[in-house]
Amino acid sequence: MPGIVVQHARLPDRSSGEVRGDIAGIIGFIPRTRWPQDASAGDYIELLLRREGDLWAHPDRGLFDPAARRGVRSFFANGGDCCHLFGVCLGSDDDIRAPATAMGVLGPLFDRLRDEEDIGLLAVPGAAYLRCELSRDGAVRADAEVIYDELLAHCREMNNRFLVMDTPRGLHAEALERWVAQFRDRHAEDRSFGALYYPWLFDGDDIFPPSGSMLGAFARIELAHRPFGVGWPPANMPLRGVTHPEVELTWAEAAALGDQHINPIVIQSGRGVVVFGARTLSRDPSLVHINSRRIINMVSEQLRRDSEWSVFETNNPHLWDVLERDVRVRLGEFWSAGLIMGGKAGEDYEVTCNAENNPARLRDRGMVNLMVRLRPVGTTEQIVIDLRIGGD
Repeated sequence: MPGIVVQHARLPDRSSGEVRGDIAGIIGFIPRTRWPQDASAGDYIELLLRREGDLWAHPDRGLFDPAARRGVRSFFANGGDCCHLFGVCLGSDDDIRAPATAMGVLGPLFDRLRDEEDIGLLAVPGAAYLRCELSRDGAVRADAEVIYDELLAHCREMNNRFLVMDTPRGLHAEALERWVAQFRDRHAEDRSFGALYYPWLFDGDDIFPPSGSMLGAFARIELAHRPFGVGWPPANMPLRGVTHPEVELTWAEAAALGDQHINPIVIQSGRGVVVFGARTLSRDPSLVHINSRRIINMVSEQLRRDSEWSVFETNNPHLWDVLERDVRVRLGEFWSAGLIMGGKAGEDYEVTCNAENNPARLRDRGMVNLMVRLRPVGTTEQIVIDLRIGGD
């Protein structure tokens, strides 16, 4: 037929699934006496668990250290839905006491964690059992610091991962506060990616570090507010499978710990054992609250996944306009869900993708640069997300 012919060009698929932050990774250790045949230090086993029974039914369950197995039990008891359990072969605790040896042994595990991008939460309950020493000058040295340092740096590298930490066994009062203050001052740029909980917990006569229970509490509140449950902090929540904490804190003591960014777990009449803190270890006022940090994590990861289709597309103003429009639509969803501040959509966030932040030198490297400024709930200032897609 005569007239205008409209030819529809095929556009890239720009659909992207929602990012989940409730999937946990629990890191355990396999002592040399229980190594699988032909294993070496640094080799690891991984189990994908959807319920506690999956672990007890697995033939390799006995290889993992008791702290990791207890962490799995506490995770599912507190509402967790999906957990990756890793068991790393160690020759001895000395393998993870120094940065040089620790990264040699943990390197294969970190490579695997980089590939499994859906894990949003990490914990290593066994680290809390490592040696902790108090020197004569009052300094506190805990062997767990090495693995915590490396995991926090990894969370920052991934930018969508958060570490749930335990206080070292037997560390209390002023010595605990000194250790936390020292720990927060070192590698300050990583500290917003982790939170510390105290004290340890009991279930009858069984004592264990709280990270497994807290992983479950993180997952429980996120699943209850899907798809954007990271906006709710894991606080003011009763913990399940717990009879009492190791130390019964007064409210004044709990408040003092909170001021030091140690999240307290307390007994509350009529509710049982309740977690009452929601602070990261950061000294940056804009990243003090766990939900603020995790909102930024989720937004960054979601925008990255949403924009992956643009790799190898022609890097020109048309692409910039499409990316900017798509990002604004996604940010509008986050604002509607209450994750971003502002009286109306677009009022308190900005998106920039133009020639100014995409100069020729970046385009020649195959990179697209997208900058987002937003103010997540719980902060008083805007946060910049600098998203770079593609490149060498």
